[in-house]
Amino acid sequence: MTHTPPGIAALRARTDASLGETARTWLDKAATEAAASDRGDQQTHVTWELRFAEAGRRCGAEHADSARIVLLHAARADTATLTRLYEQGAAAERRAVLAALPHLVAGPEALPLVEDALRTNDTRLVAAAVGPYAAEHLTAHHWRHAVLKCLFTGVPVSAVAELAERARGDAELARMLGDYANERTAAGRPVPDDLHRVLALTTPPPHKAEES
Repeated sequence: MTHTPPGIAALRARTDASLGETARTWLDKAATEAAASDRGDQQTHVTWELRFAEAGRRCGAEHADSARIVLLHAARADTATLTRLYEQGAAAERRAVLAALPHLVAGPEALPLVEDALRTNDTRLVAAAVGPYAAEHLTAHHWRHAVLKCLFTGVPVSAVAELAERARGDAELARMLGDYANERTAAGRPVPDDLHRVLALTTPPPHKAEES
């Protein structure tokens, strides 16, 4: 029996509770097909990937991301499969792939998908790209630029996973934020409130006075 991580189990439970009977039955069948895909023929692979694409129509846009993550986990999608689905998919499908990365890819091999999303101006893709997978695997250089991308595009920095932990004491991020704030001010444009929030996080914690 395939072990289902607690996060996926909870996601499936919430999704099932939110879906109507028809959509829930569809998701059950689609997840069973996805789970059988590594034992089936090429047609089985094609079938569950079609289910992945049609999840929005079957489950509704509000629940499509969750349904797609459930299917990706059921299929035990590897990096090659995730990359193919991302490259062939519409924006909604790409968001689901990005959201599924922490559940499916242990190492940094899926970072090209994150980096591709961060090159777009689709704010929902950018928000999905700065989730837990990016927090764990992006290098400091690329992570700083991801934070700036959020500021450029208006994505709330609350979307950045582990923001406080990674920003703490980051002098280079503070410098980049200061430069960006100066550019905005010089151009007569407002400085986003989120920039000040992140800048405050970069301040190193005060050293405790040594006991005498």
